[in-house]
Amino acid sequence: MRIAILGSGAWGTALAISFATRHQVSLWARDENLIRGMNETRRNQRYLPNTPLPDSLTLTADLAKALQEVDLIIAAVPVSGLRPVMQQIAEVFPAAREEAYPGVIWLCKGIETITSLLPHQIVNETLPAYFPRGALSGPSFAQEVARGLPTALTLVSSDGDFAQSMAKALHHSRLRIYSSTDVVGVEIGGAIKNVLAIAAGICDGMQMGFNARAALLTRGLAEMTRLGLQMGGRAETLGGLTGVGDLILTCTGDLSRNRQVGMLLAQRHSLSTILGELGHVAEGVYTAREVQRIAQRQKVEMPICQAVYRVLYENLAADKAVEALLSRQPGEEFSSTGQYRAI
Repeated sequence: MRIAILGSGAWGTALAISFATRHQVSLWARDENLIRGMNETRRNQRYLPNTPLPDSLTLTADLAKALQEVDLIIAAVPVSGLRPVMQQIAEVFPAAREEAYPGVIWLCKGIETITSLLPHQIVNETLPAYFPRGALSGPSFAQEVARGLPTALTLVSSDGDFAQSMAKALHHSRLRIYSSTDVVGVEIGGAIKNVLAIAAGICDGMQMGFNARAALLTRGLAEMTRLGLQMGGRAETLGGLTGVGDLILTCTGDLSRNRQVGMLLAQRHSLSTILGELGHVAEGVYTAREVQRIAQRQKVEMPICQAVYRVLYENLAADKAVEALLSRQPGEEFSSTGQYRAI
């Protein structure tokens, strides 16, 4: 299969390395200097300096060239870049053509600022309906995928046949890919786990212990589940790879950027300083604001996510946020219907 990956950050590069062993892959970046350096050194010195690029991987800064005669396009950009990339894809392919349209898959996990749209909603607004589409999500650190360490992901699409065919085509022994049709559940899990990872980082940064972290993850999963079900997701999805699986990884792994943000907030670093020094996008920072808006609109109680929002955007000290959560009145863990109650 001929694959074009748009975006040469850590995750796009890692998947290009992984897929190049079985497919004809081109990796695109708008930064010509980045592509030039990658061609010269056969490494992505900016994002994955320790992993060599396979000789078969094509690198280009020419979008039209990258999209020429492809079977699959993978958008490896943050949520903020998804809309313009989809618009560019639509412009490259004419509205009426004899060949089949390539499939389009996105990797981002988050919610668009101001619009509060999930990734699939952004795609539906900007990409014509004749493009097959879906998302690839799940617990994954780019460095480990690039090194060929075992990883399991989910390929989700409202078109079950597309989800299954793409999962089968991309699956290999070191990258297990399952299929799903629960787009909302997958994207809610992928978005909210980043907010909860900031909370987990605060917890770890304040040295509150493993017991507290376990409680935080469990009650955070309850918040994710409540909102996911309210928006039409399925409980089994939120309890699977793209929900609890991604939550565990992002809240406990040292490679998690969102967890790093939380740890630095616990040490009273300013948000602007943290983001300036991080060097990578931490989607949870922007997602927290949109989750707060959506939760209020949907009338879903999400005290942990709300606490993260207040720390990020209302200058609430991390220790005060933790104190407020711990002082909440306890109650039964589950409602009479078996659903998680609020923390």
